[in-house]
Amino acid sequence: MKFNVAVLGAGVGTQHADIIASQPDSFRLSHLCDLDLDRAAKAASASPDCILTTDLDAVLDSPDVDIVDICLPPHLHFDVAIRALRSGKHVIAEKPYVGSLAETRLIAEAVKATDKQVFPVFQYRYGPGYRQLRALMDSGLAGTPYAIALETHWQRGTAYYAAPWRGTWAGEMGGTVLSHAIHIHNLAEHIAGPAMEVNALLDTTVMGNETEDTAAIGWRASSGALVSSSITVGAAGNASRLRACFSGLTAESSDQPYRIAEGKWTFTATDPERQSEVDAVVQATPDGPIRFAGYFADIAAKLNGRPDEFLPDLNEATQSIALVTAIYASDRFGKRIKLPLPQDHPMYGGWKP
Repeated sequence: MKFNVAVLGAGVGTQHADIIASQPDSFRLSHLCDLDLDRAAKAASASPDCILTTDLDAVLDSPDVDIVDICLPPHLHFDVAIRALRSGKHVIAEKPYVGSLAETRLIAEAVKATDKQVFPVFQYRYGPGYRQLRALMDSGLAGTPYAIALETHWQRGTAYYAAPWRGTWAGEMGGTVLSHAIHIHNLAEHIAGPAMEVNALLDTTVMGNETEDTAAIGWRASSGALVSSSITVGAAGNASRLRACFSGLTAESSDQPYRIAEGKWTFTATDPERQSEVDAVVQATPDGPIRFAGYFADIAAKLNGRPDEFLPDLNEATQSIALVTAIYASDRFGKRIKLPLPQDHPMYGGWKP
């Protein structure tokens, strides 16, 4: 079955639109909705029959739309997702897919009531390096995860924050924890399991915005692994990195920002005599589609009843929002936060001050 997709927002939505156009057997870009029609036209340039519009209501009401792809500023995600589900559409939701644990519960209820699906966007897991790590984990060669170190060291300045919603609690709903590191944090949880207790220090040392631009975070995963995450927008240049130490090997990613799973990863066996086994698994693992191409291919597979590779689900999206909540709670209250958070937690309904 082929699905008509309406992309809302021509920022990161441009990348979504390009991938949709590149998978014509599975998708058709039916609408591109943005307040700037010139920007919308550029985003939809690979789909000449796409309807360009500024009218969100018309998109949500259109019977020709099967999937609403939300690439809007974060504070709009929840309301639009609920409206799309109630209009009988499936939903793709860019990060952060909602703004609180309470909203994740309401989304889950709407999914159940409408029998439609919500696909949170976590594209970092689609790439040859990460596929190789998953193959090593599935083979048993990786063993038990002990420690994972994450770096999100990017360079941002006044041009990036010129958009009035960025760097604000009202518009972006958070800072680098939410907008820069959420994908690599999800990758760590995909490897070691969801966070169970969190310590975090956040600051605004680089830009002086309302929201944090620098962070030092640590958490214990359900597998027992300890994860550390260093985040800043004050670096010289942009680099993301993941280094994971298992009982059987150590894995180190590339340092490509946005495309961490694509570059060459290294896998070093703890026992040198088993390095050839590790190398054999790596060499036998197919590259597969990368980033959004892999993600959208998995959505098509899921909706058509075929096996997907490792499509993120609502449970993972909720875990991601739980980790974000715990990070902000730990910094604000100055203490370690244990997960899962109860519904009477003071930040269950959101982390904005």
